[in-house]
Amino acid sequence: MRTASFVSVADVHERLASVGYLPSQAVATTVFLASELGKPLLVEGPAGVGKTALAQAVSDATGSPLVRLQCYEGVDEARALYEWNHAKQLLRITASKDESWDETSADIFSEEFLLARPLLTAIRNEVPTVLLIDETDKADIEIEGLLLEVLGEFQITIPEMGTVRARQRPFVVLTSNASRELSEALRRRCVFLHIDYPDSDLEERIIRAKVPDLEDSLTTSIVRVVNALRGLPLRKAPSVSETIDWAHTLLALGAVALDEHMMRNSLGVILKHRSDHEKAQRLVGMESVLAP
Repeated sequence: MRTASFVSVADVHERLASVGYLPSQAVATTVFLASELGKPLLVEGPAGVGKTALAQAVSDATGSPLVRLQCYEGVDEARALYEWNHAKQLLRITASKDESWDETSADIFSEEFLLARPLLTAIRNEVPTVLLIDETDKADIEIEGLLLEVLGEFQITIPEMGTVRARQRPFVVLTSNASRELSEALRRRCVFLHIDYPDSDLEERIIRAKVPDLEDSLTTSIVRVVNALRGLPLRKAPSVSETIDWAHTLLALGAVALDEHMMRNSLGVILKHRSDHEKAQRLVGMESVLAP
């Protein structure tokens, strides 16, 4: 049994939209295929386009718990799989001086002393689970060997206790900002999805869903400006989440139109580098960009 059970692409689209995630046709189709084939979903794209939010949306739409492994340089098996509670084991050994080692070892390498980390937690869950392996490209390449074993067989071997097999195969989402190339072996095991910045129509619909009280004309202006900014050679282009933040900001400021003054005073919500602010100044005052 798999975590996410969708009956069709339309079902994916409807259920994700019902929890506030508006997927493109490509996103809905790929999520359905990953669910239908029982394969991990590898999602690549720029930061802030909704990769992590997609995993959360699948969790919400299917009523499944979300287990997250946040990857970073240096993450190892102990942080990803499991580790033993060494302090508690030592106390147990000290308290069992009169017992044989066989008795003591059988005790200290038992469930009571095991600290489950995200991968083991997802594998052992009795209920269908969404497993998010976030920013996979930030982990060292050695961790991919571990992922190949776990995602290939959906089982984990604990030498002292035996092999733990998934009773409910988790729906796995791996995200990557493509800061480094993931191995071909890992890619082969996944269904691939690239999420880019949404087109203007979809981004407007996203803003209207997230900030329904904003004037339609202002929503259109926001999206027009953001798209123009993304066309500049910025250090960090505005993400979808930052576009939504900007919409909330303008609503809070009582803006009814996006003019030079309003844009200059609120650019810090969407641009986070001084050099990007300087490059954006060329857009300020351009009627073709700011006009509703």
